[in-house]
Amino acid sequence: MENYFEIGIIGGTGGIGKWFAEYFRAEGYVVHVTGRTSGMSFPELARTCRAIFVSVPIGSTVDVIRRIGPLVKDDSLLADFTSLKAEPVRAMVDYSAAEVVGVHPLFGPNVAALSGENIILCPARGEKWAKWLTQIFEKGGARVTETTPEVHDRKMAAVQALPHLSTMAMGIVLNGLGEDVGEIERFSTPIFRERLRMIEKVFGHPNLYAEIIRRNPFSQQVLDLYRHALSELEFFLREKEGPDNLERELGILSEGLKKRI
Repeated sequence: MENYFEIGIIGGTGGIGKWFAEYFRAEGYVVHVTGRTSGMSFPELARTCRAIFVSVPIGSTVDVIRRIGPLVKDDSLLADFTSLKAEPVRAMVDYSAAEVVGVHPLFGPNVAALSGENIILCPARGEKWAKWLTQIFEKGGARVTETTPEVHDRKMAAVQALPHLSTMAMGIVLNGLGEDVGEIERFSTPIFRERLRMIEKVFGHPNLYAEIIRRNPFSQQVLDLYRHALSELEFFLREKEGPDNLERELGILSEGLKKRI
């Protein structure tokens, strides 16, 4: 791998794309950022840059890959920062001859540094660029894990889809209760205030979080289990002997979780 080359980020004007543009620049690279109405054209970006990252909303990712993929040189890198990996990685392989690595930074653009953060890599074609990505992220202190797109998406059903679903459900219930948030906050615990902040975050960007759930091929299992869990909880709470049975059930689950952690 040569010591110097230029990097392109499509969608690097905000969010995680902007974060990584700043990170790569701090590492000494020239970074070209292309937004909807700014920056280089796709042909110019592909001619100039040896590594190109797609960092756009989930619903637009495959379309952008379809447009940029055929333009990327076969010895270059085509990667993405999307929260799901199976569909984008498949598209990058299908629409380009470049080396392909799916990248999922498991943090948001509000973090101050890479140290201690998790990044998932899904190499799909070639080895050279996956090694470079591992090296540059580990240099910043990140914990890098390689896996397949399918395993990644299955894990994200638990790590992302389930919490976002729970947060959406809690927001809908609070709205149905008609509670004034300012009023109820004076009765709140630290944990409840943290949940309120998550509700505000998710409902502030509903399309993003809905897409993470809707487009994950493993989310249906989460939805089915969530529905089943609510039914079971309702049964335990309504039945005369329910509380005792619920305590036993949760105790068994707790022991099972301890063995897995």
